[in-house]
Amino acid sequence: MSHGRHRHARALAHLALVVLALALLTPVPAVASGMIRVAVMADARHVEFRGADIEIAETAGCARCDRWRANVVRASANGFGIDVDGRRGHGFRLRSDRPIRLNGREYAGGVELVRNGQGFSVVNEVPLEDYLVGVLRAEVGDRWPPEALRAQAIVARTYAAYQRMLNAAKPFHILASTAHQQYAGHVAASSPAWEAVRETSGLVLRWEGDLFPAFYHTESGGWTEDPRTVFAARNMPGLKPVRCEFSANGPHFYWNLDVRLADLSESLRRNDVEVGSVTAIEISERTPSLRAAWITVHGTRGSARVRGNDFRRILGYDTFKSTLFAVAMDGEWARFAGRGYGHGVGLCQWGAKGMAEQGYQARQILAHYYPGTTLGALDAR
Repeated sequence: MSHGRHRHARALAHLALVVLALALLTPVPAVASGMIRVAVMADARHVEFRGADIEIAETAGCARCDRWRANVVRASANGFGIDVDGRRGHGFRLRSDRPIRLNGREYAGGVELVRNGQGFSVVNEVPLEDYLVGVLRAEVGDRWPPEALRAQAIVARTYAAYQRMLNAAKPFHILASTAHQQYAGHVAASSPAWEAVRETSGLVLRWEGDLFPAFYHTESGGWTEDPRTVFAARNMPGLKPVRCEFSANGPHFYWNLDVRLADLSESLRRNDVEVGSVTAIEISERTPSLRAAWITVHGTRGSARVRGNDFRRILGYDTFKSTLFAVAMDGEWARFAGRGYGHGVGLCQWGAKGMAEQGYQARQILAHYYPGTTLGALDAR
């Protein structure tokens, strides 16, 4: 590249940072961000709620719905309905002036029980900004640098608002899990997460003017990934991969995993990859960031090509931390050595922490991990 092009590229990058800086420094009016429906459990069979003076009411399917109160509420799936304290219905709403406890977490605003397949979903409906505090508490905790928390708040708000728009007609908008975003429920007022959410109130990222799924991950392993190589959904933004040198000291930058070939063969078989006993694993295609796009598995009954992301899913997302790996066969074992944790798209959480510790502000963190995006106010819903 010529010196003139270098200067032009630097000028554009500087301009992008200035635009982001102005967006963050300009006071954002308080927006009525509206509510969001969060499935804290998506396929429950039996649950127990605890609280103080919980009001329980049926939500549908009854001419004169009963209402009653209790401090302990037990619910279970039964046929095509839900049983709550001996009463059967198609759905129930639980409300209390104080948070309702479930599985060691508290949920303000009440919960609904919605039939879902053979079980039921437990849905917490809360203001979007309150939900974001619970996301920050679960995703990164309270002790991260303030600028990293602010960046995470903007990204989480963008992702949540997109999912709410996408799933507006469904019983819930978003899952409280790694499938979408983790969520800690009600968070104490003393948590720094509240301040990070308030200070970025209503701010979201936009791609070509529109909300987009602002994916993020735990640790990149050195490079982020183009979302179009990971997700098959339409309208994926063309975020270019960027170098991430800020997470090298993170706990998941390097990882190792040894898997018995017999266990790997069985896991593949259960997921309809029929190759017999595995004899060799070959990474047949890599993405520009060197993640495994396609893997060829050889076995005693043939070979099969498996997408890298499907291979990771089969072995378990938390066990097989990323598709940025190499593999060696050693007798009855497959020995994997990899880097990073997650799909590698968008913001790297440990990289954002590293940038904040080096003095970068939230706007600079976002400009680094989401090049080509702009900051704007979320429209009221």
